[in-house]
Amino acid sequence: MSLSAAMLDRGAGHIPPALATMSIRHLDALFAPASVAVFGASERAASVGATVWRNLQSGFPGRLYPVNPKHARIGGVTSYASVSKLPEAPDLAVICTPPATIPKLIEQLGQRGTRAAVVVTAGLDKSTRQAMLDAARPHTLRILGPNCIGMLVPHRGLNASFAHIGASPGELAFVSQSGALVTAMLDWAAARGIGFSHFVSLGEHADVDFGDLLDYLGSDPHTRAILLYIESIEESRKFMSAARAAARNKPVIVVKAGRSAAGQAAAASHTGALAGSDAVFDAAIARAGMLRVLTLADLFLAAETLARFRDGPSEKLIVLTNGGGAGVMAADEASALGVPLATLDSAMLARLDAVLPANWSRGNPVDIIGDAPADRYVAALDALAQDPASSVLFIHAPTAIVPSHDIAQAVLPQLTHSPRRVLGSWLGDRAVAQARQTCREAGVPDFNTPEEAVRAFSFLRTYRQHQTELLQTPPARDATLASDLPAIRRIVSAVLAEGRELLTEPEAKSLLAAAGLPVVPTRVVGPSASEATAAADALGYPVVVKILSHAISHKSDVGGVRLGIGSAAELQQVCVDMLRRVRSLRPDADIQGFTIQPMVRKRHAHELIVGASVDRLFGPVILFGAGGTAVEVLADRALALPPLNTPLALAQIGRTRVHKLMQGFRDWPATDVDAVARVLVCVSQLLSDIPEIAELDINPLLANDEGVVALDARVRVSADRPAGAAHFAIQPYPVELVERIEWKGRPLTLRPIRPEDEPQHLAFLERLDPEDIRLRVFHSRRHIEHSELARLTQIDYAREMAFIATRPLDAGGEETLAAVRVVIDPDNRDAEFGVIVRSDLKGGGLGRCLMDKMIRHLRQRGTRRMVGHVLRENTGMLALARALGFSESAPSGPAPDSGMRFVSLELRSDPGSE
Repeated sequence: MSLSAAMLDRGAGHIPPALATMSIRHLDALFAPASVAVFGASERAASVGATVWRNLQSGFPGRLYPVNPKHARIGGVTSYASVSKLPEAPDLAVICTPPATIPKLIEQLGQRGTRAAVVVTAGLDKSTRQAMLDAARPHTLRILGPNCIGMLVPHRGLNASFAHIGASPGELAFVSQSGALVTAMLDWAAARGIGFSHFVSLGEHADVDFGDLLDYLGSDPHTRAILLYIESIEESRKFMSAARAAARNKPVIVVKAGRSAAGQAAAASHTGALAGSDAVFDAAIARAGMLRVLTLADLFLAAETLARFRDGPSEKLIVLTNGGGAGVMAADEASALGVPLATLDSAMLARLDAVLPANWSRGNPVDIIGDAPADRYVAALDALAQDPASSVLFIHAPTAIVPSHDIAQAVLPQLTHSPRRVLGSWLGDRAVAQARQTCREAGVPDFNTPEEAVRAFSFLRTYRQHQTELLQTPPARDATLASDLPAIRRIVSAVLAEGRELLTEPEAKSLLAAAGLPVVPTRVVGPSASEATAAADALGYPVVVKILSHAISHKSDVGGVRLGIGSAAELQQVCVDMLRRVRSLRPDADIQGFTIQPMVRKRHAHELIVGASVDRLFGPVILFGAGGTAVEVLADRALALPPLNTPLALAQIGRTRVHKLMQGFRDWPATDVDAVARVLVCVSQLLSDIPEIAELDINPLLANDEGVVALDARVRVSADRPAGAAHFAIQPYPVELVERIEWKGRPLTLRPIRPEDEPQHLAFLERLDPEDIRLRVFHSRRHIEHSELARLTQIDYAREMAFIATRPLDAGGEETLAAVRVVIDPDNRDAEFGVIVRSDLKGGGLGRCLMDKMIRHLRQRGTRRMVGHVLRENTGMLALARALGFSESAPSGPAPDSGMRFVSLELRSDPGSE
């Protein structure tokens, strides 16, 4: 997205690149330097310094400086002894010197004015690494590495690496934590003619990390898609923030190493046992709108598919083939991957009957028979075009009847018709090479095998689902859910006051009931059979009896659960036997007694599990899946990151196998899925409201067509307060910032912008006068793309804020009248602002209202200063700034613009403190 587009409603003026996102400061010096110095440059064969120097000399058009005090010249170029001897401060330094030298070099480079360094050197210990970062920090000098291969920017001729091979220019960016993988992928890509916009080895990512690069590459015009090889993430909120921003603009495709879930067996709950870090990472990928693939080859397959077919239909697939075997292979792969094949309705069958021979397959796959001439392909594709909701997989095996290239030429108009909805698979090699090339040159997605094509289509389906989730910005609390927070807090406080973490079953059920969840009635009795029978008599038989002990979490493991007890006599014997058995198996456990509850038998009910735990990296996580005592064996579950709303909860449910059963089958009616979704949203709200919750299990949650009821529950709390919205990896919609005011006798709402505001925001921008746009963007704009609008409305509230003023329309809905936006720098020092009011409403005080609100917000979050750049001729904005207490000066910099004014407002009483 162009900077000017992002500025369309940043009325104060230009936002400098250093403030454009959370963490890209000085990355332009890293990836687009005008000059590069190599420290440790050498002529010694096979050395790192010699390889880096040779790679840079091979194509970099800028100024190059070798630095090595032992040599006067290197490769015919004057060598310099130190930083101070260089003729200028290099934009980029590549450091290949021993570990002990690096902190001092970074300090000297920062003082000289260098703002980026690639530290290739390996072997930095913890103290040396920290000294390096400490030396860089005062100068905001950015460091790639240490212990990295380096990086390549082919379209700039920049190869600042010791890779054995270069890269061709292209539109894919590849970022890897593995250095060995970098060199292997370069080799692999070169053999296949794949080019790159950027190729980056992160190494130990002491400074520049995945979040920084996602920020930078997400707005890079040379990058069409971002490919990541990830082994670990350290800062989840920064990563998620950057990933969500980048994924709004272009595909982000990930390979994540380490898919095992070792170490989970010791977790204290079913949810803990299932919520392994890799499964949580999958949930994060989905919520960030990215796509995860399992192999490096699939990285490029997915990138090519999304580049050529991103807007194609993704719900169902129709297979068109001239060979039955190829169609069967495609159908098998679709079944294995969960890709639905479209059912041909009677109208479609009639259309195909009219153009195909009588012995065609009359189903999907559509087998048009091996002797098909070109016009039969054309006619079949024309017929299938009447189902625009489905994509078509076109499979052709070569025959002696018609040359494959003739068929390609004949069907090319249908294959390239916009919007694209046909994927191709030309089977074979030489016989179809020309046909395949024709299609690829025309931009038609083409795959070597039917299975590969179906797999690519499955990537598209998953990507679309994740993009849908990306657009959701739920609040931490759902106003439609009634909960008794004081009662919940009393329960939690009482448990912690007793020095316990694990709630008893009755306490857990009381907590869930206070949260608004339906639970089965439960009576607590002492360890006495007579007390148990008295409670059962009051509830009515049949009943369920469970052991009650603070020390026993999974009661069924020690025989502490009996179902369907039909009489008092049976209950008395069960209680005696249960006490004996539990005391034998757990002599250490203090037994408080029993819980008695009615035996709930719901017709056509499914046993489900809903749970929550706190992941080490991504914070609170919510689990849903098939429940019961075999929950670990079934391992049918899906995880999601809070906050959740109903669409996100339904999407989570839909990722499980049990969801298919919940849709109904034979004489089983469909489950009330909305009721299940409400439970998930309620758990999300609990995690936000009650930071002490560490783990929660509802198992089983009984669900049928009539609703849901929790039969058993366990909750663990912690005084460390590991949950709470502050620990969510995704910041909720800040509903607490919504404000209602009166303006000119009419109600107005001042609130943070939301993704669903895009249509009304476009209408707002279209009502701005060209002169108002020029004063704020510094040039005229006639059109704004959807991707640009998305970036304005789908913001990350952790890194920027946009408040809009809206009022209700008489016909329903609302309209936007004004907007104010700030982008906050990584250190929360400066917030660059812009404000704009609809042209026909200027002068009414709306701009002042929004600016006052933004100033209050920034002060609350501790931002040091609010700044802006304003055209000198924009007298209205300058007057508003002065009225708000802003100071005014000429812009700083080597070539300040005389037509621009810089305004700033100190927000803290101690502006000099850090």
